[in-house]
Amino acid sequence: MREALRGLTLRGRAFVAAGVTAIVCAVLLGESSLSRVGVLVLALPLVTALFIGRSRYRLALVRTVTPQLVAAGQPARVQLSLTNEGRTPSGVLLLEDQLPYVLGTRPRFVLEGIGHGWRRHVSYQVRSDVRGKFDIGPMTVRVVDPFGLVELARAFQTTVPLTVTPRTVPLSSIPLGGAWTGSGDNRPRAFATGSAEDVTVREYRQGDDLRRVHWRSSARMGELMVRREEQPWQSRATLFLDNRMRSHRGQGIASSLEAAVSVAASIAVHLTHRGFAVRLVTASGEDPSSAWHVRESDLNTAPLLEALAVLAPTQAPQLDTGWLTEHGGGGLLVAVVGGVETVDTPVLRRMQTHASSALAVALDVDAWVSGGGGSGGAAGLLAQQGWRAVPLGPRDRLETMWDELGRGSTQSARSRVGAAPAAAAPAGGR
Repeated sequence: MREALRGLTLRGRAFVAAGVTAIVCAVLLGESSLSRVGVLVLALPLVTALFIGRSRYRLALVRTVTPQLVAAGQPARVQLSLTNEGRTPSGVLLLEDQLPYVLGTRPRFVLEGIGHGWRRHVSYQVRSDVRGKFDIGPMTVRVVDPFGLVELARAFQTTVPLTVTPRTVPLSSIPLGGAWTGSGDNRPRAFATGSAEDVTVREYRQGDDLRRVHWRSSARMGELMVRREEQPWQSRATLFLDNRMRSHRGQGIASSLEAAVSVAASIAVHLTHRGFAVRLVTASGEDPSSAWHVRESDLNTAPLLEALAVLAPTQAPQLDTGWLTEHGGGGLLVAVVGGVETVDTPVLRRMQTHASSALAVALDVDAWVSGGGGSGGAAGLLAQQGWRAVPLGPRDRLETMWDELGRGSTQSARSRVGAAPAAAAPAGGR
């Protein structure tokens, strides 16, 4: 009852004030008819508060979001299922779901006719142009009597996550090189003869061939161990994204960092659909949630997109090189970089030497500041280190530059083939 009295609305308080005033005036003026009116006006909000306060309602809410993983700019639908499991009716419900401002305005609903066994289904749509992971909820419920005199507030504390991934564009199939590093799409690849990897074993992973089980080591370790003569039957690619603040320009969704994240997401989807097992590496090192796994492309893409959705810029001045190990070397390396400085040259050279094929999309970050064309110096610096690199400005289309990267690969292969006879001619002369 105390909670119900505290929930008196402005109209309910006005009724109480009017009733008390009428009763006082009736006593002072000796008007009995006025006192009856005052008692009626005063009793209405009090009886309503008693009725609302003693209502035994039990509301249940089920909230679902479809889909829970959506690209930026694409809508998602939120379904709400409300049930009243109480024994008495509880008036009118005013619902308001809490949303982050990037998902739009807060939806509000008015539901009437609530009784025992009452059930309603409502839905609304959300959309975000900003990537990230957002929580939908909690929901606030206000119970109002039919006269609008008393209003009680309740809240459902549960929330449902919604992950908004970066925008992606479809890319064409270009010659990448290093497609069979890590065993290839259809065949295994042995390690170099005599290396330490030939005599070592590792723990069994789902998808490994049972014929590779090393039973002696398995008996000694107490778990299945497999030989490492062969790597998994799947191509591997490393996607490197430079997310340092010093390497990018601009603010918000129009910054070069957001463009780099979108480029990386498009490349990740393209590589997984081509059969690569892709891992994500940033300026802070390898992302454990998106490490190499032998699984279907759709299952491999989701962790990559989720990691890119929540990727934040880092203040680190230098690139982490802990992932550049002999075990993690080789394979295809695709880098998405911003501004490159002289201190980054040794790391970029080391990255290129560890990969069997190194490609890069270098964002012309100066163009994000000037609004026009930049110098494109990052692509040139990467090319000097042995990378196949193309620049990308704010007005360039990723699909076009990706095709240009493929044409550069074809031209490089043709130049190597054409140079072979010239190198062999002096030997024949001797």
